[in-house]
Amino acid sequence: MGEVQAGGTAEFDAGGEFDRQVARLLEAGYPAVAGVPEEEFAARVAPLRKVVVDRTAELSAPEPENGRVPFLLVISRALVPVEKAVARTTLAGKSKPGIVDRHYKPGELERFTTLEELRPAGEPAAHLLFGVERGEEFCGAVPADAMAEIAGRGRTTLTMEEGLALVTQYPAALAKNKCFSLGATRGGDRRVPALWISQDAPKLGWCWEGNPHTWLGMASANGGRGARVGL
Repeated sequence: MGEVQAGGTAEFDAGGEFDRQVARLLEAGYPAVAGVPEEEFAARVAPLRKVVVDRTAELSAPEPENGRVPFLLVISRALVPVEKAVARTTLAGKSKPGIVDRHYKPGELERFTTLEELRPAGEPAAHLLFGVERGEEFCGAVPADAMAEIAGRGRTTLTMEEGLALVTQYPAALAKNKCFSLGATRGGDRRVPALWISQDAPKLGWCWEGNPHTWLGMASANGGRGARVGL
């Protein structure tokens, strides 16, 4: 598969898509959660727009129904905590907010952090992620095997924050029997975070790394140098 978004056309308005993603975060109330005015929030992420525009020739238009998008604007949990981001997701055509699965004990989400080798340099407040796939080809695969295959392709798994960014920006990407694990966030045990559907809403849960599920794939994105570009 490689760099899934390579070979795009100049017709894709990357700058316009970046602006849409910023507007979506404003609409979802991210500035209020972060404790900053909307204008300040937009100004803080604005420098990343040039990165996207400079890569326009490499990008293709989003295909959320097929589980592929060219890039995501991802906000750090330092600004917007995971549980607050979950509550700002919905499914396509639905209004019920996302929830955190009860199997996460109170305060346990903070233990699940990005793997050291996959963290953006400097742990920025916002970063870009390119070439995103929800990974339904891995439905039915053992999560540990899926993560190894993704790494072998030179790609990266997604973090909790990145998976939530995908569903926030593209609700249609989370669909029946096309849910996905988030292997770049771990809690020091065999659990792998995942996003699936429960009672017409997104749910952030976890599954064991050795247990396959027919409805659960493994999301991934372009890896290597420049995979995650922060402020």
